[in-house]
Amino acid sequence: MKIQVAGPGCVNCQNTEKNVINACAELNLAAEIEHVTDWTGIVKLGVMRTPAVVVDGKIAVMGRVATVAELKKLFVEKVG
Repeated sequence: MKIQVAGPGCVNCQNTEKNVINACAELNLAAEIEHVTDWTGIVKLGVMRTPAVVVDGKIAVMGRVATVAELKKLFVEKVG
């Protein structure tokens, strides 16, 4: 699973990345996690508002900080 956090590096983007890392750790999920900070890359992902979480090329969360519990649910459904 490839998980991308899209955002320029603001506090909300950093918190989103931490939540993604924590959710993966709690699920013992080996995922490739990448933080996309350049606007060209963010736009290529289709993200219009940051922070965003993109899972395997599909936007899962956009424009807000996702909680660890929410991310765990998303990841379990994806792995499912």
